[in-house]
Amino acid sequence: MSHARQKFLSVAAILLVTLACASLPVTATPVPGAINTSIAQTIVAELTRSAGLATPTATSTLTSELPTVTSTETLTPTQTLTATLAFTSTPLVPLISVSTPTNCRNGPGKVYVMEGALLVGEVAEVYGRDPTNNYWYIRNPNDATQFCWVWGKYATVTGPFAFLPVFTPPPTPTATLTPLPTSTSTPSPAFKAEYSGLEVCNGAWWADVQLKNKGSVPFKSVNVSVKDNVTNVTVVNLADGFTNLDGCLTKSTKDVLGPKDTYLLSAPAFNYDPTGHELLAILTLCSDTGQKGMCATAKITFTP
Repeated sequence: MSHARQKFLSVAAILLVTLACASLPVTATPVPGAINTSIAQTIVAELTRSAGLATPTATSTLTSELPTVTSTETLTPTQTLTATLAFTSTPLVPLISVSTPTNCRNGPGKVYVMEGALLVGEVAEVYGRDPTNNYWYIRNPNDATQFCWVWGKYATVTGPFAFLPVFTPPPTPTATLTPLPTSTSTPSPAFKAEYSGLEVCNGAWWADVQLKNKGSVPFKSVNVSVKDNVTNVTVVNLADGFTNLDGCLTKSTKDVLGPKDTYLLSAPAFNYDPTGHELLAILTLCSDTGQKGMCATAKITFTP
């Protein structure tokens, strides 16, 4: 063994004994690994000095990692319990309310006259009841100086109503019959017109129309227009009274066409034969001469 190695071992042993026998108190807790590092540095320095080498610089990096402790405290909210006490008191007097507006009458029934009404949201004191317990006697909601009866179908009664007195209903009102107004019918003009046939005389052709008065108004004048829908020719005749031509033979007239009367009227004539043509006749009959008064109109279409 070389002299240098022996010397190194001796120095190391001395250092270990010195550290083990130290009696002075240590005021600080050494960092783990620091003592070993110091011993190693001393031994290396001694060996280097004995060998005549330069002393290397040893860098000791001490890393102290202290854990971070995070304390999380969860606060539980304090619950406040509020006790609500509901007191339902019974009214000292009977009270009535309704779920729908209800008429208040001067007697317990629909035959009595309505004098007021108990509305939804209103409360009235009850003073009596009828023998059937269907109607309640209250102060008139519309006139505090009067009393009336309210139907109990839509009503709610609270309080000591079982002790209410039973009132005798007033006499039932006598129904008054109102005579119906006498209707005066207004006269209504009306008539019926029908095609009867085609006549000719001296180069003139005309249609005969059967008239019947179906109303209550007599007729005194007539206006007749006949249109040929094929040739667009129109013939017109306005007259007071009614005339019938029997071909070239006779002529008759009628001044008034009364209710339910019938008459064969000769229409204005064409100067050609309209046979086979569609004709449109418009007749207006009036209650006065000159096409005045109450009038009625009829239209007929025919083909002679």
